[in-house]
Amino acid sequence: MQSLDDLVKQRLSNLDRLRAAGRDPYRQRFQPTAAIGEFVATFTPGVAAKVAGRLMGYREHGKSIFADLHDQTGRIQLFFAKDTLGESFDLLSALDFGDVIGVAGELFATRTGEKTIKVSEWTIVAKCLRPPPEKWHGLKDVEQRYRQRYVDLFVNPAVRQAFQTRSKLVAGIRRFLDARGFLEVETPMMQPVPGGAAARPFKTHHQALGIDLYLRIAPELYLKELLVGGLEKVYELNRNFRNEGLSPRHNPEFTMLEVYQAYSDYAGMRVLTEELITTLAQAIHGGETVPHGQETLSLKRPWRQATFFELLREQTGADCRDETQARAQAARAGLPSGAAVALAAVWDKLFEKTVQPALIAPTFVLDYPLALCPLSKVKPDDPTLAERFELYIGGIELANAYSELNDPAEQRRRFAEQVKQRPPGAEQEFFADEEFVKALEYGMPPAGGLGIGIDRLVMLLTNTNTIRDVILFPTLKPDISSTGYKPVPGTGKD
Repeated sequence: MQSLDDLVKQRLSNLDRLRAAGRDPYRQRFQPTAAIGEFVATFTPGVAAKVAGRLMGYREHGKSIFADLHDQTGRIQLFFAKDTLGESFDLLSALDFGDVIGVAGELFATRTGEKTIKVSEWTIVAKCLRPPPEKWHGLKDVEQRYRQRYVDLFVNPAVRQAFQTRSKLVAGIRRFLDARGFLEVETPMMQPVPGGAAARPFKTHHQALGIDLYLRIAPELYLKELLVGGLEKVYELNRNFRNEGLSPRHNPEFTMLEVYQAYSDYAGMRVLTEELITTLAQAIHGGETVPHGQETLSLKRPWRQATFFELLREQTGADCRDETQARAQAARAGLPSGAAVALAAVWDKLFEKTVQPALIAPTFVLDYPLALCPLSKVKPDDPTLAERFELYIGGIELANAYSELNDPAEQRRRFAEQVKQRPPGAEQEFFADEEFVKALEYGMPPAGGLGIGIDRLVMLLTNTNTIRDVILFPTLKPDISSTGYKPVPGTGKD
């Protein structure tokens, strides 16, 4: 078996042959008349075709060659014949798997019905100097896929399709909200006070102003300030940053949709969420069912609604509103449960451990303990509960919504209480945002607010079980072996 160095040397030799023949790949220009997928979809024998893409297959048959050409939209077979191409046919042997080429010719179908271009002219526009893998396999290669996503995308059509679906989903969200009168806005990604969620932020320093800033953990407070300003229906597709751990469902940099609507509440956000997700599922899967692992998941409405404490009782058999019973159940589940642990934290971890994995069918979890909801209104009939829901599908939290608190005095009190109760050494940090309280003092209309994790929604609608498979460039530990990187000779980087 040839070594990597030998394979690279062979490709460099082929590059020299192409240059000697006047076909320097990096000086050539080529303009396709249409994408491969368009010619395949409207296939008509005899039509002239001019396409470009990556050479992903190569089969010699004496004085003819068949090859596969791939672009973003699909694949088509190429047919090269010596009697048509003359001297340029012999130069085809200087092409390698992975080269980017352009071809012009005529469409025809082979005897087996394969849609093919009979090539009358070809050019190479980029040489693949490193041999791409034919397949990815094993744990080590999974890491390599994420580090070299550019290779993963062109050798694995399923990966490319997942990210095309992601783009389609984001475009569908914008259409859905724009059609309902929502205004897309942008809010700061560097903030003097990180707010809108409880999380450890990334910290940076602005040299010119001489101040510390934080990468946002959520855009919520800024968006609600826009409600004060009279923008009554707003949304943002935003990048957030949380300086916390990685897992199959968490990446330090992630994408959220946040929506705010004046004169609505968490019930209105529930309807909006159902309509949005089923609309997206219809667009991507053509119906109300989506694949989930080896099974299918029904998204038929209406979705189940159950309260936080009802679901805890279902899974534990205990009334967890009672502190003694809640702590006993937490201890039984192997969770911290002593008196030093805040009751709200006991509830939160107990729900995550016992209830969340069981929420496979779409379920709105309603009416959380107020202690877990510093930005939400209380329920009028029970001041210990908040008008909040979280949506779970497939055991994953996808959405979070409130009837937004708009009482400035109560908001200031809750901020102070949250900061006061922060456990020593806790990963989460809490900040009181006085600028936001000042905005509330000008009067914010009652509103419903909604956040949906875009990465997790893509996971659901592409039947993916890890967030790294739906983020083009996920956060990874440094590759220690990268210090041994060897540049290809002659590329200007050695």
